[in-house]
Amino acid sequence: MATITFKGNPIQTSGELPAKGRQAPDFKLTQSDLSDVSLKDFAGQKKIFNIVPSLDTGVCATSAKKFNEAVSALGDTVLLNISADLPFAAGRFCESNGLKNIVALSTFRSPGFAKAYGVDILDGPLAGLTARAVVVLDAQDRVLFTEQVPEIAQEPDYFAALAAVK
Repeated sequence: MATITFKGNPIQTSGELPAKGRQAPDFKLTQSDLSDVSLKDFAGQKKIFNIVPSLDTGVCATSAKKFNEAVSALGDTVLLNISADLPFAAGRFCESNGLKNIVALSTFRSPGFAKAYGVDILDGPLAGLTARAVVVLDAQDRVLFTEQVPEIAQEPDYFAALAAVK
């Protein structure tokens, strides 16, 4: 269990992020068209998971936009933006912001993702949402980099995540 903060107040997550060098846990998440995808649907590509509580918040929106821009220069990398937002809302957010390099995915049908990746917020006002974290995988789904952002209202370390992909 990780302890992070939300506006300075401690909150708990369901566990720890997958360990560097390990095989990433598989998942089933839902796209904006309501189809489900798993890790195998992105086989052969490097992956950046931008895990956020909700795209309806400023910091989450900013991280999606910054990663979207950065990934456009990385031809062999897919950006998966993962939240508990409903798939329709995540799709609308990406469309209205012109974010073409994001695969928006929702945990709404599959809470197992948040538990398997250790990002399920267990208490406090955001209980049930996903904690802010970044996970980078290589093309064989081994974990290259993780960051459990210690304060929900803080942006992730973009530079470190992108450096792990290169």
